Amino acid sequence: MTRKTVHDFVNEARSEIEELDVAQVQAEVAAGSCTIIDIRDIRERIGLGVIPGAVSAPRGMLEFWFDPESPYYNDRYSFDDRYIFHCAAGWRSALAAKAVQDLGYTNVAHLEPGFKGWQDAGAEVEDITDTARWVKREKNP
Repeated sequence: MTRKTVHDFVNEARSEIEELDVAQVQAEVAAGSCTIIDIRDIRERIGLGVIPGAVSAPRGMLEFWFDPESPYYNDRYSFDDRYIFHCAAGWRSALAAKAVQDLGYTNVAHLEPGFKGWQDAGAEVEDITDTARWVKREKNP
């Protein structure tokens, strides 16, 4: 058996999914035609910020939350809706979009340059430090 690398997995996924650039994602967000799914972990989201309105679905729970057969299924996800996945650099989101597509979702894509590309393009970023429930805050005396 030939060993596959992470590059092989990402390239295979990318050949089977829709890839979008920052301007295309911004247009879909402005039209209200999609849900942005942020698959980064909470440390990345707090440390770097988020795309405004993005929904957090950590990569480790993705298939479980999107599969109606899963005991962890989250009914906020519908086969009829449009989902655009993103991570930091576009690798994890390519795998995520492919996995959700394999679950039967047909209207999925990913932000090819990732959150870094979003930031580099000067697109809006929201700081969630004050609102994230996983941030340890100092108690007032």
